[in-house]
Amino acid sequence: MKMHIAPHEILQTIEMVENENLDIRTITMGISLLDCAGDDVQRVEQKIYDKITQQAEHLVSVGESLSARYGIPIVNKRVSVTPIALLGSSFNPEEMVRLAKALDRAAEVVGINFLGGFSALVQKGLTKGDRALIAAIPQALAETKRVCSSVNIGSTKTGINMDAVLTMGEVILECARRTADQDGIAAAKLVVFCNAPEDNPFMAGAFHGVGEPETVINVGVSGPGVVAHAVKKSPEADLGEIANLIKRTAFKITRMGELIGREASKVLNVPFGIVDLSLAPTPAVGDSVAEILENMGLERCGAHGTTAALALLNDAVKKGGAMASSHVGGLSGAFIPVSEDAGMIRAVEEGALSIEKLEAMTCVCSVGLDMIAIPGDVEPETIAGIIADEAAIGMINKKTTAVRVIPAIGKKVGERVEFGGLLGGAPVIRLNPFSSRDFIRRGGRIPAPITSLSN
Repeated sequence: MKMHIAPHEILQTIEMVENENLDIRTITMGISLLDCAGDDVQRVEQKIYDKITQQAEHLVSVGESLSARYGIPIVNKRVSVTPIALLGSSFNPEEMVRLAKALDRAAEVVGINFLGGFSALVQKGLTKGDRALIAAIPQALAETKRVCSSVNIGSTKTGINMDAVLTMGEVILECARRTADQDGIAAAKLVVFCNAPEDNPFMAGAFHGVGEPETVINVGVSGPGVVAHAVKKSPEADLGEIANLIKRTAFKITRMGELIGREASKVLNVPFGIVDLSLAPTPAVGDSVAEILENMGLERCGAHGTTAALALLNDAVKKGGAMASSHVGGLSGAFIPVSEDAGMIRAVEEGALSIEKLEAMTCVCSVGLDMIAIPGDVEPETIAGIIADEAAIGMINKKTTAVRVIPAIGKKVGERVEFGGLLGGAPVIRLNPFSSRDFIRRGGRIPAPITSLSN
C-alpha cells in the first residue's frame, strides 16, 4: 500500500523534529529462533548467533539510511527474539547464561542497541527450561551489555502465578546486587509482565511471540514533546477540545511511524508488523509525559486529578493512532518511567508523586511501574508484593501491566541512582514500611477473574 504524504504534513513533521523532540524511538526486528532449539548447547549457541547476524545484518544501516532520507531521527535499532526458555528444556542455568552471551555477541556484531527475548512465559506454571532461564537471569544480565529479559507471570485468562512472583522478587534483588557498582543496571534490563504482548518493540520487555512470522519489523514512535507543545498552545481549550487536539497530533505521529515502518520492511524484505504509538519520554527537557499533564493544568504531576488527565491522554493517543494505521499494536499509549522522564523525576523529588500514586496511574496508562528506584535494603517479598499488585491491575482490567524496579543497593530514600543515556537517573522512592511476607509466601495461583470466561 502506497502512502500519500501532503507537503504541509512534511513541513509539520520538520517542525516537530527540530523543535519538539519527535523521533522514531525504535525499529525492532523480530526474529523467530524456534528452529534453533535443541539439546546441545554449543549447537544452539551457534544457531542463535548465525541466525541473528544473518537476519539483522542490514538493520542498522537501513535505519540510518531512512533517517537521513526522511530527516527523522531513528534513535534505536533493536532485535527481539523468541523467548529463550523455549529453546532448551534440558539446559541448566549455566547453559542459559551461555545462550545469553551468544545473544550479546550477535547484538554487538550487528550493531544494535538492545536485544530482547531472554524471556520466559510462566503465567500458569514453570517448565524445566523456564526455571533454568529465570535462575540464570541475574548472571546473564550482569555479564552482558545489550541483552534484556522479561518474564510473564500472569494473564487475564490464567490468573497470577504467585510462586513465580516471589521468585522474580528474589531475582530482581539479586540483579541489583550483582551490579551494585552500576546502581543496579541489570535490574533496569528486566521487566515482569502480566498480559505481555507478543509484538512490543520497546525494551526491556520486547520478545518475538510464537504467533509472529519468521521475521517482522515493528516500529515504536514517541512524541511526548510534540503533544506537550500542542497542549501548551491551547490554554483556553476545555478537556474535550484537548482530547481532540491530542488525537490529531497522535494521528500525525503515527503516520510518520507507518511510513518508516513500511519503508524499512520493503528495503529489508521483511514483513511489516505494527506501529507502537507509545509516548515514551526521555530525560531531555521538553520530552516528558509529566509535562503534558502539567500543561493540562496540574501544578505538578501527582496532584489530585493526575489519573484523570492521564486517562484522557492515553485514550486520545490510542484513538488518534488507530485512525492513522490499521496496524497499531504493541503497548501504544503513554509510558510513565520515572527515571526516563524529567517531569516525573521533579515530581518525585518535590514529594508530589509517590509509588502509590504511580500505581493508581498505571490503571489507565500503558505498562506499569517503570524505572523506579527503590531502597536497597528492600525484602524480596516486598518487591513481589509490588509485582502482584500490578499484575492484579492488569489481570482484572484485561490490559498489559509490568514492573521494572531497581533496588538501589546501599542507598536510601532521597538518594539518587544514575544509569545514563535514555535510562536517565532518579531519586530512591519511599515504599510502604509494612510487610507482605506472609501473604506472598502462601504461593499458589491467584485464579483468573470471572471475566476470563467471556467470549
